[in-house]
Amino acid sequence: MTSTQLATRLGLVPSSITEMVRKLTRQGLVEHQRYGSIVLTEQGRAEALRMVRRHRLIETWLVREFGYSWDEVHDEAEILEHALSDRLLDAIDARLGHPTADPHGDPIPAADGTVPRLDGVLARALEPGQRGRVVRISDRDPEVLRRLTADGVGVGSELAAGELDDELAAHVWVTLHR
Repeated sequence: MTSTQLATRLGLVPSSITEMVRKLTRQGLVEHQRYGSIVLTEQGRAEALRMVRRHRLIETWLVREFGYSWDEVHDEAEILEHALSDRLLDAIDARLGHPTADPHGDPIPAADGTVPRLDGVLARALEPGQRGRVVRISDRDPEVLRRLTADGVGVGSELAAGELDDELAAHVWVTLHR
C-alpha cells in the first residue's frame, strides 16, 4: 500500500501518514522507500497480529460478558485495547474459552500469532438456488450491522441467494451448502 492509499483509507492528510510511516520505519515495523509501497516487517506483522488479537478478544468479551451489541463494540474495543494488560487479556481469553472468532466472525489470532483460516464467499456471489451459512460480517459500518440484526441475520444464519439486498450482501460472507 502506498502512503496516498493509506491516507485515503484512514481519512487522513498525506503529511500525517508520512510522519507516521517515518516513525514506524525507525521502530522497525515497516519498510518504505520514498514513493514506494509501505510493507510490514516481520516484527511489524507480529505487532499487528497482537493488536488484532487484543481488539477481537475485547469485542467478544464486551458482547458475551457485558451485553454489548455487535454494532457498538468496535469503538469501545479501540479504547480498551491500549489500556488492558497482557495478564488481563490472557484471563479474558481463558474466561471466554479461547474463542477463535469475534462476534462478527472475524478470526482471532492465537497467542502464537497463527490465524485460523476463514473460508467463505460474499453472499452477493451466491447463484440462484444456492444457500449458505453466514461465517463473517464486516464490522465497518454499524448501520449495516443494525440492519442485519433487524433482518435476523448473524453469524451462523442460513441464507439463500437473493435473500439480502445487494448492499447488505456485500458485507456478508457465507460458506456454501453442497
